Amino acid sequence: MYKRFFILLILPILFLNFNSKVYSDEKPAYGGTLRLSTISDPKSFNPVIAQETSTTSITRYIFEGLLDQDVDTLEMKPHLAESWTKDKDGLVWEFSLKKDIQWNDGTPFTADDVVFSYNSLVYNENIPCSARDILTIKGKNIKVEKVDDHTIRFTLPSPFAPFLRTAGMVEILPKHAYEKYVNENKFNFAMSLNAKPEEIIGTGPFMLSEYKPGQSVILKRNPLYWKKSEIGRLPYLDKISFSIYGDEVAIIQFQQKNIDIYGVRGTDYPILKPLENKNDFTIYNLGPAFGSNFLTFNLNTSKNADGGSYIDKRKLDLFRKVNFRKAIAHAIDKEFIIDSVFNGFAQIQYSPVSPANTLFHNKETEKSFPYEYDPEKSKTLLSKCGLKDINGDKILDYPDGTTVEFNLFTNSGNKLREKICEIIRKDLETIGLKVNYRLLEFNYIVEKTLNTYDWDSIVLGFTGSIEPHFGANVWRSNGHLHMWHPKQEKPDFPFESEIDNIFNNALEIMDDGIRKKHYDKWQILAADNLPLIYTVVSQMLTAVDNRLGNVKPKTNGGVLHNIEEIYIKK
Repeated sequence: MYKRFFILLILPILFLNFNSKVYSDEKPAYGGTLRLSTISDPKSFNPVIAQETSTTSITRYIFEGLLDQDVDTLEMKPHLAESWTKDKDGLVWEFSLKKDIQWNDGTPFTADDVVFSYNSLVYNENIPCSARDILTIKGKNIKVEKVDDHTIRFTLPSPFAPFLRTAGMVEILPKHAYEKYVNENKFNFAMSLNAKPEEIIGTGPFMLSEYKPGQSVILKRNPLYWKKSEIGRLPYLDKISFSIYGDEVAIIQFQQKNIDIYGVRGTDYPILKPLENKNDFTIYNLGPAFGSNFLTFNLNTSKNADGGSYIDKRKLDLFRKVNFRKAIAHAIDKEFIIDSVFNGFAQIQYSPVSPANTLFHNKETEKSFPYEYDPEKSKTLLSKCGLKDINGDKILDYPDGTTVEFNLFTNSGNKLREKICEIIRKDLETIGLKVNYRLLEFNYIVEKTLNTYDWDSIVLGFTGSIEPHFGANVWRSNGHLHMWHPKQEKPDFPFESEIDNIFNNALEIMDDGIRKKHYDKWQILAADNLPLIYTVVSQMLTAVDNRLGNVKPKTNGGVLHNIEEIYIKK
């Protein structure tokens, strides 16, 4: 991974045939444990306040929404709700709920739970729910009310194009279990890592069984799950075991057949591919990921408790200069990242919208703002920021002679990001910037970016989705995940004001083709101003042990989109 000192084998990108291995004589069977890995402990088991994948990668199997996305058509389909209607103006929607659903503690699921989840949780200002940014339409909430025990009415303040998709995004929680925490203003601490398994109550196919800090999370089959197959109630699996360890350990565990699914890095491909037949697994390439890897700087001008800045003012003033951020963008050798970190299984990302999102990706962004690797251009831009090497030590200084120096963080255990950061550090050293690169535990980084604000620069990523509005909590200036300067009372930069307007106005446009023109402009503004400096987007490579049945990998759903139907072959 050390830049320019070696060359890794570059293999062609192969889009594998998903039906290359068909076990037509296999029949689904009950029992067994699906063995997965995760690089970090969850932060809690509370899906409402979760803002990190370490939590949601687990809670996604415990809690569900009213609708779900069809992985083939991308249209929304029934889930906890069995059907829906809308008025001619698209402002009043009624959802009919399925009548045979129970919470995993045996309590019936009703409309009261839906009203509670929206009105008492999502729209509760005392609860840090990032979904609230997405479900706030021009500053107004959606009115959610019960019609009868199995009918819910949503009244929108104005037309809202992504409404159906939001109905699949919001996890529904049981009123009978969590209303008391809301009334006592303790919901933010409910479903903590210290909670008893029986206190985590959902409708999903699995339920919490055991959590061992630093070791594992075990989910067990929900015997009351509402979905059924031709042979009985789903899911087929008895358990899902999440072992907590980094990528370097995970690949060894996969080779030793101790875990069933491994997210393959490009550099892993030449190691694993020759073992496919011998170890009886299949590597699937699902195309470009919807997510991203980016570098961002702290632009937060808010005052801390002492009335001062969260970071050194000279650094803050420098980070806020767009020429500085453009200098950084030109200094990063993205092609080298693709070759050395991803072994060719990646491509440069120019926009907040991944090229995987064929509905909304703006191809013009890369033509207008390619940010080609050009260290000399970087140096020129840094000079315009008032930086120069005053004492001849090849490190740039502020006008007063103080060395320009800042910290760069990423989350430990994610080897891809660790390697990206090392390349970025070396690239920035080449243009005269002193960067102190440090690894931090993932949840500690979340705490810094969303609460304490004491950071300089960070390399992280977002998961991404088909619907651009689901990024509103990142891109709106008052968004909870507007990480370079979160929760602003008013836009700090002109481009933020323009983006706010785009996200507000695009909501009312029901034609996706016309909506795209608005989101195209957002992508151009993001590329021109660089609050997030994108690096590369990887190919989604996943290795799956062939002992798993009913595996149906999809670009828009991954390997486990049908988790309740997956079984262990006998």
